[in-house]
Parts: sequence; C-alpha cells; structure tokens
Amino acid sequence: MPKLKTHKASKKRFRVTASGMLKRKQAGKKHLNSHKTGTRKRHLRATVVETGKLGKKYVLIMGGDA
Repeated sequence: MPKLKTHKASKKRFRVTASGMLKRKQAGKKHLNSHKTGTRKRHLRATVVETGKLGKKYVLIMGGDA
C-alpha cells in the first residue's frame, strides 16, 4: 500500500494536537478590520479546536491518525 502524502497547504495552516484533534486560527482577521468592533477582533484572535468530522478529515490529510 502506498504512503499518503501530506497536504502541504493544510500543514501550513493547521496543527494536530497530542490527542489527535485539529487546531486552527479563525478566519476574518487579516484585513477590513476598521469597521469590526474590538470585542469581535479579540474573539477572532483565539484558536479553535476542531472535533467534528471535518477535523478528522484534515488530520488524516496531514498524515495523522483519525
């Protein structure tokens, strides 16, 4: 059986935690921030841990065990 190649774009954006979950940053903070409230920008700063099916799919793409 051939080995799975790591998806390089995902590797740059996501990280797999020790327990096998996907850790990612939130979208919407790079530009067009002047009209967003401080509270909204502060909440967007936090990282998100994906636990659902999509998270498992991306962990597999990155060469982890799902």
